[in-house]
Amino acid sequence: MPRFAANLTMMFNEQPFPQRFAAAARAGFAAVEFLFPYEHAPAEVAAWLQDNRLANVLFNMPPGDWAAGERGLASLPGREAEFRAGVARGLEYAQALGTPCLHVMAGLAVPGVAPGVQRALYVDNLRHAARAAAQHGVKVLIEPINTRDMPGYFLSTQAEAHAIREEVGEPNLMVQMDLYHAQIMEGDIATKLRRYLPHIGHIQIAGVPARNEPDDGELDYRYLFRLLDELGYAGWVGCEYRPRGRTEDGLGWMRANVD
Repeated sequence: MPRFAANLTMMFNEQPFPQRFAAAARAGFAAVEFLFPYEHAPAEVAAWLQDNRLANVLFNMPPGDWAAGERGLASLPGREAEFRAGVARGLEYAQALGTPCLHVMAGLAVPGVAPGVQRALYVDNLRHAARAAAQHGVKVLIEPINTRDMPGYFLSTQAEAHAIREEVGEPNLMVQMDLYHAQIMEGDIATKLRRYLPHIGHIQIAGVPARNEPDDGELDYRYLFRLLDELGYAGWVGCEYRPRGRTEDGLGWMRANVD
């Protein structure tokens, strides 16, 4: 079965962020991911990982003003210098934490700006990020996000993401495929995994439609986990879901799939 990483932004919310590392380790996870580590010093986060023998497999580069509703800078005209500074900051953390993959958020569509203008800037910025990350052995990921949860997000389908990946042309740029987002936007998950898996750098899961544990809803995760094994997926599967109750009480699905 795939290797599962706990998303500490969404899971174990019963306690403060620093204590979630130990909670994830006690629950049987060997790896974690989270949206942003930037409220804490790199050395602090590295210590929480080391103390609990956890690997950090993914986090996001700085997204702009998250509290104000910004969802990434990579396609936003006039924010190029801020984006590049964010790349450098993200890589500083990745080196300290031993993180192999960084997600670059595209940002929202800008009213009055032609999509082609944003797309060209997105490609240029991704090329810069990928080349900077390659110097440290880090992969850069882009993720299509559904427009129900994040209206106006600039990247929303697998085909768009892979077309951009090909245009950027850097070998360490890959696609982060969240099966929850993909099911909402497109469906046909098994076929897309078969088609795109060589270019997918990370997978995330959640139940559809409510984004709870992957043990209920319209996606058959037992089948999809077997398919990932069949296809030889060797990466991590991030558990980016909102527990229905206490996180530990909802982990029966993982024990069933690991045993």
